[in-house]
Amino acid sequence: MPDPLTPEDLRLIDAWWRAANYLTVGQIYLQENPLLKEPLRPEHIKPRLLGHWGTSPGLSLIYAHMNRLIRRDGFPAIYLAGPGHGGPAVVACTYLEGTYSEIYPRVTPDAAGMRRLFRQFSTPGGIPSHVSAPTPGSIHEGGELGYVLTHAFGAVFDDPELIAIAVVGDGEAETGPLEGSWKGISFLNPAHDGAVLPVLHLNGYKISGPTVWGRSTDAEIRGYLEALGYEVLFVEGDDPPRVHQALAAALEGCLDRIRRIQKEARATGVKSRPRWPALVLRTPKGWTGPDVVDGTQVEGTFRAHQVPLAGVKDSPEHLKMLEAWMRSYRPEQLFDAHGRLVPELRALAPAGALRMSANPRTNGETCQPLKIPSLEGYAVKVDPPGAGQEESTRRLGQLMRDLYRENPGRFRFFCPDETNSNRLGAVFEATPRAFMLPVEPTDEAIGPEGRVMEVLSEHNCEGWMEGYALTGRHGLLATYESFAMVMASMAIQHSKWLDESLKLEWRKPIPALNILLTSTCWRNDHNGFSHQGPGFIDTVLTRKPTVSRIYLPPDANCLLWTADHCFRTSNHVNVIVIDKQPQLQYLDLQTAKGHCERGASVWEWASNDEGDPDIVMACAGDIPTLETLAATWLLRTAAPGLRIRVVNVVDLMAMFTPEEHPHGMDEKRFVDLFTRDRHVVFAFHGYPLGIHYTLHGRPIPERFHVRGFREQGTTTTPFDMVVLNGISRYHLAIEALRRARRIPENSPELVEHFNELLRKHRAYVEEHLEDMPEVRDWTWSPPS
Repeated sequence: MPDPLTPEDLRLIDAWWRAANYLTVGQIYLQENPLLKEPLRPEHIKPRLLGHWGTSPGLSLIYAHMNRLIRRDGFPAIYLAGPGHGGPAVVACTYLEGTYSEIYPRVTPDAAGMRRLFRQFSTPGGIPSHVSAPTPGSIHEGGELGYVLTHAFGAVFDDPELIAIAVVGDGEAETGPLEGSWKGISFLNPAHDGAVLPVLHLNGYKISGPTVWGRSTDAEIRGYLEALGYEVLFVEGDDPPRVHQALAAALEGCLDRIRRIQKEARATGVKSRPRWPALVLRTPKGWTGPDVVDGTQVEGTFRAHQVPLAGVKDSPEHLKMLEAWMRSYRPEQLFDAHGRLVPELRALAPAGALRMSANPRTNGETCQPLKIPSLEGYAVKVDPPGAGQEESTRRLGQLMRDLYRENPGRFRFFCPDETNSNRLGAVFEATPRAFMLPVEPTDEAIGPEGRVMEVLSEHNCEGWMEGYALTGRHGLLATYESFAMVMASMAIQHSKWLDESLKLEWRKPIPALNILLTSTCWRNDHNGFSHQGPGFIDTVLTRKPTVSRIYLPPDANCLLWTADHCFRTSNHVNVIVIDKQPQLQYLDLQTAKGHCERGASVWEWASNDEGDPDIVMACAGDIPTLETLAATWLLRTAAPGLRIRVVNVVDLMAMFTPEEHPHGMDEKRFVDLFTRDRHVVFAFHGYPLGIHYTLHGRPIPERFHVRGFREQGTTTTPFDMVVLNGISRYHLAIEALRRARRIPENSPELVEHFNELLRKHRAYVEEHLEDMPEVRDWTWSPPS
């Protein structure tokens, strides 16, 4: 079979690769003398050598070969670098394409710009060593390993022309999230989605030892990936001309296979999951770098992972080796006397937006707002408040059903196998679950045409959603509250990406990452302690205020308004927390709108304070709201002279000061709600410290007595859960009697009465295995 590259093609692509390698080494080492116009001296070297060389040659090699095919065939592609610290290689490629200088005009495509390129890498005021938000064309942060495939699959859903090149490092391939993400092809429809080309780049080592994949045989790797549904191609070697030819042939084969799959699916329909291609590339760690240093083998070992020559500042021998290494790329053939890439190499980049570093999908340019139907069609009729029950999330499911209908190809719902469980099943009236494997007659709402993404992996759901949003589309991820912690670090990384993106004018806004937490800690009747944990709130509460939002709607109409609001926002991580079980409904849609827009408000219909309360009963979250209202009703009935103000908080960030968070309320409004000096009994959905964290800078914060989840749980009744955690109506009422400005005369008798009810509850649930009727069937009515 003839080589795919002509001698001239081979010469040029190798030269472009050498240029990328030269720029990569320069970023790691040099602060001066970028073109080596004079012999290297210690003062040309950065004072601190940071960066990672080992994976970089492979990343730029793949990039160079993809550019050849993009230029030849004219298809849009994006490049996701999974190996964590491959930043200098990808930055070098974007600089060679010209995109970097277009976005950052100070980094000019000449010697002065090359100097800036080198000096800014991993230095104060510069850029990180990862592929990160400042890197043109990037949507994948390399700082935390494991998510490159999930981001790639999310990016190509509903984008039939796009190909995502996802380079998987062999260290990254050891992570649990990456191991679980190969199954993305079981949800990828070649008729209406794009394609992911995984490139498993094996150089054998991670930071200080070998990798499992690196030491596995080709037969073992082939068997593994074929069992997952892939057609596997291998390229291996350390001789550049041979590897260039083999890689060119393999990539051509992969793209031909992708096009055949897509052409057949789009012509005759999808019949089954195709066998998508996957490429395995074996090249030495730190390829083309120093071979032996101080008598120790470096190239092809873990020692090439970071900085192969660590002593160049102090060791003349190392400095000499660095200069020889850089000159081995023959920079005088790659750059002219002014430091510009020579014309024949400049011509190797694709044109305009076809450059992977300039794809408009990667910086929000293709984003369009959702068409959101009017909420009136989904609202719950509330009259009077607190009398009727509804599964609030069911109304959200109806809204999302119509979002699918109104926004074909721009909205998806992601959920770990819990759509029906979370009462969101109305979406199946618009589209089934996505599934490319065989469908049995007993299955429901599932098939290749589906766009509801259910897979029992929070990592996959979060990664898909991130990739989908990062390329300008909208969605919602729903999961059981306690298992959101599985993806907590992913949400943290995404929030950091967003925060950095806000500093870059060239990055346009992208849709928010919307996360619905349901099946909450307070209502997991049959699951028990393992399913009880509200810690994800704390994860997001401490993120940057520019991007973090937490909402605790108490009923269906507040949930609808909150979801509508979140679907319209950009560059946020929005967390919505509400349970799926039937719950009392308090506010009509118009009232809910005003309440949610304010973030927190006094519920006058539940209060009797006449502007001067003895105690403030505050709440955030659906179950805490129920218990607060029940405690208020008990107190107003048994001690009618006690003046009580009920404050409900739906936007948790409103509790901050304006200096701490853009949603924070000013002091006047805070005092209008909570007074300046009255005690506040605060029932909170999450851990009590979360509220205390928000109260810094508020008048007399120690007057807030917060009750919430305190890590007490088991398989028990709904009311027993609040009793176990000291947040029940009886506990709240007792606390209010202790803290009130004017303590009722019958307070001792009431405290004993409420304690007796707690004892009665314990005996009742153990005998009858359900809650007492007066608790189970309680609704709000005007206290007599």
